[in-house]
Amino acid sequence: MIIEPRTRGFICLTAHPKGCEKNVQNQIEYVKSKGAIQGPKKVLVIGASTGFGLSSRITSAFGSEAATIGVFFEKPPKEGKTASPGWYNSAAFEVEAAKAGLYAKSINGDAFSSEIKVETLALLKKDLGQVDLVIYSLASPVRTHPETGVRHKSVLKPINGVYTNKTVDFHTGKVTDISINPCVDGDIENTVAVMGGEDWKMWMTALIDADLLAPNAKSIAYSYIGPEVTQAVYRDGTIGRAKDHLEATAFEITDLLKDLKGEAFVSVNKALVTQASSAIPVIPLYISLLYRVMKNHNVHEGTIQQIQRLFQDKVYTGKPIETDEKGRIRVDELELRADIQAEVAELWKTVSTENLPEISDIEGYSLDFFNLFGFKVAGVDYELESNEMVNVPSL
Repeated sequence: MIIEPRTRGFICLTAHPKGCEKNVQNQIEYVKSKGAIQGPKKVLVIGASTGFGLSSRITSAFGSEAATIGVFFEKPPKEGKTASPGWYNSAAFEVEAAKAGLYAKSINGDAFSSEIKVETLALLKKDLGQVDLVIYSLASPVRTHPETGVRHKSVLKPINGVYTNKTVDFHTGKVTDISINPCVDGDIENTVAVMGGEDWKMWMTALIDADLLAPNAKSIAYSYIGPEVTQAVYRDGTIGRAKDHLEATAFEITDLLKDLKGEAFVSVNKALVTQASSAIPVIPLYISLLYRVMKNHNVHEGTIQQIQRLFQDKVYTGKPIETDEKGRIRVDELELRADIQAEVAELWKTVSTENLPEISDIEGYSLDFFNLFGFKVAGVDYELESNEMVNVPSL
């Protein structure tokens, strides 16, 4: 079938298998071009199919020749209906890993559930044994608690009063003002339940109890801080409370790992176009301005550049890992550089529908968005028929 993008708001309803495959191949080539990393050899990636999780799996495998197990929740294809992009990404990754002689298997299901944890532990015991790195990179709007059965839904809301600022429809380029009402009772608790550190700790506890963590094992989860302009709705809002909880959990997990001399960290990464960030009001406009400034300064990075640098320059250096005053690894230091933020702040004051194409990189934002779903990827002929029925080899 000929596969074309069909969008609804910040979601694309279709995905292109060849475009996703090319994206994965491009990331692999980038990692290989940067040389070997003296990194992990057996890696579990929870949330492995898109964004930072996918880049973490690629960097582990093709930077350190690691065996990887990836856990994700993706929609497989049906006749005449495409899979979700993470399905095609994972299929392409497994194919490329097999070509390179690397072990790679995947588990598709709800990573929040006890059943998927049990299935993952069983596969680890059978195939790999103890892992030396666990990446936690889940980005889900809902979580059914495995013990209580309660379904929690996260919200993106400010905490102290209505938040009003500019935003953009990145499909049309129209800049408008948006107001977001503050959270109500239960919103903070529900958001923390979904996006905080409880599930991460559950995974790590299960791995410890099953004796599936190697001595000196590390675990890394991902977070974001961002600039002043997004503080009220992001870091000081409901999501920020969840990120605070996630970051506090890193210390709790490190304490659990003390007998193994292991460590858990949160890595604070830069703002990038992801399925999650596209849904957050204000963020797409900020990112389109940020991209323009960072590209002008030649310091722009995508997910693979961020994670490859995290591994090679921050985590696997042979030296103690450097952190900020709150114990976090910082890979967002280029985004938050004073000169970069000053330029973005100046552009923010004047940005409008009329001058958006001139002063922002809204085109780059839109391109990155479609690339997430395998569309508009250089080197792919979208006029050709594509077979939507692609299998993930290990599933």
